[in-house]
Amino acid sequence: MSIKKIAEKTGVSPATVSRVLNNPDYRCSKEGLRDKIWKAAIELNYTPNVAARNLKLGLDNEESKMLYINVLMTRADSNKTDPFFTEILRVIESEIHRNGCILSNLWYRSLFSNDIRCESENIARVIEEMNKETAGKSDGLIIVGRCNKNAIALFRKIFGNVIIINRNSAEYPVDEVLCDGRKIAETAVDYLYSLGHRKIGYVGVCKNEVRYHGYLNALNRRGLELMPEYVIATRQTETDGYESMEKLLQSDDCPTGIYCSNDITAIGMLKCLAKYKKHYPRPSIISSDDIDEAQFSKPMLTTVRVPRDEMGRLALMTLLDRIRGGHNSVIRVEVESKLMIRESCFDVSESVWSDYCI
Repeated sequence: MSIKKIAEKTGVSPATVSRVLNNPDYRCSKEGLRDKIWKAAIELNYTPNVAARNLKLGLDNEESKMLYINVLMTRADSNKTDPFFTEILRVIESEIHRNGCILSNLWYRSLFSNDIRCESENIARVIEEMNKETAGKSDGLIIVGRCNKNAIALFRKIFGNVIIINRNSAEYPVDEVLCDGRKIAETAVDYLYSLGHRKIGYVGVCKNEVRYHGYLNALNRRGLELMPEYVIATRQTETDGYESMEKLLQSDDCPTGIYCSNDITAIGMLKCLAKYKKHYPRPSIISSDDIDEAQFSKPMLTTVRVPRDEMGRLALMTLLDRIRGGHNSVIRVEVESKLMIRESCFDVSESVWSDYCI
C-alpha cells in the first residue's frame, strides 16, 4: 500500500504523509491529523518502501523479512492523558517505518496498568481478542507504560517477543528499556535542596511508585523530615495537578519547593498558581520527563529529562534483535536522565510573584 493511498484516505498531501511517517517531531497543522494518518496506515496495512522492495525481490532472509510490530499503550484509553508516552509513541512509529517494518496494531488499554482491575477482569480473554485482531500478523509487541505481572506472562505466551518501555523497571522476565525513577526523583529533590529548600513536597502517584520512594530516599539522605501534609497522592493529569496545587496553597503550611512526578501534572500546578498569584507566595516547582510543552510554559518548567527518543529507538532495536535470534537472555537497558534547569525553580529566599501562565 502506497503513501498516495494514505494521502487520499486522510485528505492530505503525500508529502505530509511522508513527513508524519518519517519524522516523530513533525508538527501537523491540525490537531489529531498525525493520529489520523497513522490510523490510516495501520488500516491500509501500509508497507514501507524497503519492505516492499524486499518482497518484490523475493528476499526471505531474516534481515529482509517483513516484520509486523504491535504496540500497546497501557497508561490510558486514549492519547490525551500523558504526553510523555504519546511522544514516545511518535518515535516508535517512525522507527518502525524507518526499519522497514509494519505497524500492525496500536492498542490503548489502561486495564493492564491497574493491578486491581487485572485481578477482577478476565485479562486472558482481552489478550486473546487482541491476538485475534492481528490476524496472525504479529512478530513482536512493544508495551509502553506499566503493565501487570500476570498480563505480561500472558503476552509473552501469546505474542512471544515482547519488550517494555517504562519510567521504572518491572523486573519481570522480559526485555525492558527504562530510566531509573529513583535517580530522577533524587536529582529533583537534590536540586531543590541546593536552592535552600528544606520544606519539600511531593505530588503524584505514591503506591508502588519508585519516584515517590526516590523522593523519600532523598529526604532521608539530606536529614529532612517527611511531612505527610506536604505529600499529595494523585493521578498524573493536568487537572489533578491543578487541584493538588489548590490543596497545598490552602493548607496551613505549604512547602517552599515541590517535586511533581511528571510534567503534565506540574503544568496543571503552574496554571493554578497563575490564578492565585496575588494571594500566595510562590513555591518552586520541579518535575520529570521534559515533554515538549515544558519548554512553552511560563515560567518554563524545570524538569528532569527522560530521553524518550533514545528509549523508543532502543526498544525497537532490541525487539528486532530478539526476533532475529540475536539474543535469548533478558536485556534491561537503562538510559540516563538529565536535569533541565529553566525558570520554575529559584532560591528559597526569593518570594516575589512572577507571571505564572501557560
